[in-house]
Amino acid sequence: MTEIRALIAAAGAGKRAGLAYPKTLHPVRGRPILLRLFDRLITLDSRPTVIVSPEGRGPIQASLADAGFEADLLTQESPTGMGDAVLQFEQAATRATADHLILVWGDLAGLQQETLDAMVDTHLRHGNDFTFVTAVVDQAYTIVERTQSGAVKSVVETRELQTQPGPGERDIGLFIFRPDPVLALLKERLAGAVGRSTGEHGFLYVIQHATERGLKVEALPIAGTMDLISMNRMSDLDPLV
Repeated sequence: MTEIRALIAAAGAGKRAGLAYPKTLHPVRGRPILLRLFDRLITLDSRPTVIVSPEGRGPIQASLADAGFEADLLTQESPTGMGDAVLQFEQAATRATADHLILVWGDLAGLQQETLDAMVDTHLRHGNDFTFVTAVVDQAYTIVERTQSGAVKSVVETRELQTQPGPGERDIGLFIFRPDPVLALLKERLAGAVGRSTGEHGFLYVIQHATERGLKVEALPIAGTMDLISMNRMSDLDPLV
């Protein structure tokens, strides 16, 4: 039986949004973003793994307990980047049995169930190694690069290119992949691992290396308007208020 596990990257402090608590706990329509994500993931993984900051661990643990959700919390001791956050999954209780890992950013407030389910279904049916959801938007802060035939080449951040966001295809912060090859690539710290603008170990760079190593990578431009809502500033949540 195929084992699917989920990893929520929720170590964001919420300072840019002016919050005194982790932004994943900010309520949207009366329910914290993190619990909204658990609502979506629960049929796929009854005990997701959550990456938290040291100061966020207590509030997140309390919020999940109050809601009756079970989770494994892993602490990212310092904010050294999303790549390092994902590598924390090596310490997860479910690591040894995970055939596929869903990764979702912890501020993805508007994620729709049908989008998540379609990604997982396509990933499994196509026998992919790495699958992620995208959208064509007017301002793409990440850019999905494709070959002339439409195959994925890479995903790059505009801040790394030192360009302004413009029209294009972007990821939304929702992925599913086979953990063995992807975590191995992250451990190698390959070209592009450390962001020039942030100095942190990123995650998206691994997609280019996955394609170059012959892994089967697919980008699905299926995200709807709600799926694109993530929280950096309070105003980002206006469509959900």
